[in-house]
Amino acid sequence: MQSDELSGKAFDSVLIARLLRYVKPYAPLAVLATVFTLATGALSTLRPVLTKIAVDDHVAVGDFDGLARISLLILAVIVGESVLQYAETFLTQLLGQKAVLDLRMDIFKHLQKLSLKFFDRNPIGRLITRATNDVESLNEMLSSGLVALLGDVFRLLGILVIMFTLDWRLTLVMLSVLPFMFYGTFLFKRKVRVTYQEVRTQIARLNTFLQEHITGIATIQLFSREPKEFQNHNDINTAHRDANIKSVFYYSVFYPAIELLSSIALGLIIWYSGVRILDQTLTIGIIIAFNQYILMFFRPLQDLSDKYNIMQTAMTSAERIFKLLDEKAFLPEPEKPASTLGITGRIKFENVWFAYQGEDWVLKDVSFEIEAGKRLAIVGATGSGKTTIISLLSKFYEIQRGRITIDGTDIKDISEHDLRKLIGTVLQDVFLFSGTVKENITLGDESISDARIREAASLVGASPFIEKLPEGFGYRVQERGGTLSTGQRQLISFVRAMAYNPKILVLDEATSSVDTDTEELIEAATEKLMRGRTSIIIAHRLSTIQNADKIIVLHKGVLRESGTHQELLRERGLYYKLYQLQYKEQELHPSSAPSTTNGSPKPAPDAASRT
Repeated sequence: MQSDELSGKAFDSVLIARLLRYVKPYAPLAVLATVFTLATGALSTLRPVLTKIAVDDHVAVGDFDGLARISLLILAVIVGESVLQYAETFLTQLLGQKAVLDLRMDIFKHLQKLSLKFFDRNPIGRLITRATNDVESLNEMLSSGLVALLGDVFRLLGILVIMFTLDWRLTLVMLSVLPFMFYGTFLFKRKVRVTYQEVRTQIARLNTFLQEHITGIATIQLFSREPKEFQNHNDINTAHRDANIKSVFYYSVFYPAIELLSSIALGLIIWYSGVRILDQTLTIGIIIAFNQYILMFFRPLQDLSDKYNIMQTAMTSAERIFKLLDEKAFLPEPEKPASTLGITGRIKFENVWFAYQGEDWVLKDVSFEIEAGKRLAIVGATGSGKTTIISLLSKFYEIQRGRITIDGTDIKDISEHDLRKLIGTVLQDVFLFSGTVKENITLGDESISDARIREAASLVGASPFIEKLPEGFGYRVQERGGTLSTGQRQLISFVRAMAYNPKILVLDEATSSVDTDTEELIEAATEKLMRGRTSIIIAHRLSTIQNADKIIVLHKGVLRESGTHQELLRERGLYYKLYQLQYKEQELHPSSAPSTTNGSPKPAPDAASRT
């Protein structure tokens, strides 16, 4: 879905058929709206005929009683037309809103299924455009496009039939301008099709830019990038404006052209009618009726250009939306998922190879095993593949070669839902949703009781700060947790992991962004949380992983070393060098250096951390 290139069809029967599937559940509503639309069109075509009768049959002969009756009938037709128009508008809008609600839910449901690989390739702003602007374009088509278009066509046919019935020669005079109108409409459609595709593309670019730069506003301000980004935004905004102006230009030419042709038709009718009046082959009533019909005839043609605009925009949006819905960038679910009951948490990577793109391998033939209830620490420089291992374990991506098992069961045979229920993850960059603290802990899982939440918060040590918040667990967190500190957000993520009570715990650099006091608080809670659980730890500070049962060292996607903290120090390999870089002011001699309780060299209190 990376490209915005589309077929450019103004009307696509396949897309229309797919859209009508969303209308099908509301077929009775659609039928009723169509009936009201046709009835409105039928009544509107009666008014000029009644006017002709009033003039020729009553005014011309001085029949004022008959004129009063026909006037009341005209009034009744106008009132009936107004009532039917109200019903038509309400029903078509209701139909559009119901169908679009289902479509929007399908889009969101589909987006939730897609793998992270898809989101790596597609800007978030573009996806937001699909779920908002493009869906609204379809709403406009369904609520005021398709049914109204049918009504306009029916009205045009009705007008032509009545006009031919009244006087076929006058009708042919009026129709003499239609070839010019059809040619102008053809040129208009061809030009506006391209411009509307460009408008939709520029809207997506603008949304993508705004989403990205509002999210990264802190970085922009830190590096004083405001003037440059303002210019970048101006360039994109200007392109969006120019695309709209180009589209408006074609409309500004088309509408006056239709008005001109309408006026020419009216002038021809008046001229020819004058000749016929002198010959006494035409009545005043017919002339008045024809003048009204000409206005009624050309108005739907102008409306048809609006409907074409709606249809063109909707077809472009529909093509984009269904291209998204047809995206298959998600991992296949097993036909018969393996049961996760009784799983203890023994994890094994067997000759795993993985690349995000092509054969640019991020992991190369990685193999390791961690027994249930044990602690594995992963160490390596940035880009070595540490976080990728966690993503693969959670089935965010599919490996190209090798095998990953839990208790001997390949994770490909475990459903995503069951697998992720087994794993609790605490990330360095904690994401909190808009909502209460409690909602951010439970994430909508109603099986997690208030007592369990408070117990988890107490165990983690988050209770004191949460209880100080206005309304405590009911405190409303702003987007991304902006009103909370980094440490507070991380504590909430620990409470979340604790409340979910996972079999496997993943700590992805979870304490590298907090102050010393908060880190000590988290480390104490972590010890309790990891007890009896298979735990995988990734940390900048090597001091946090010295008690791990096994440490693996990654370098450029290759597992270079494996062992306990002391074993790796004695090997004097890559881990030793990383440790030396971190604590370079201390001598690396376990026998003589000040040590921690596990016999490891005691790190300097303010040692710089880096992996």
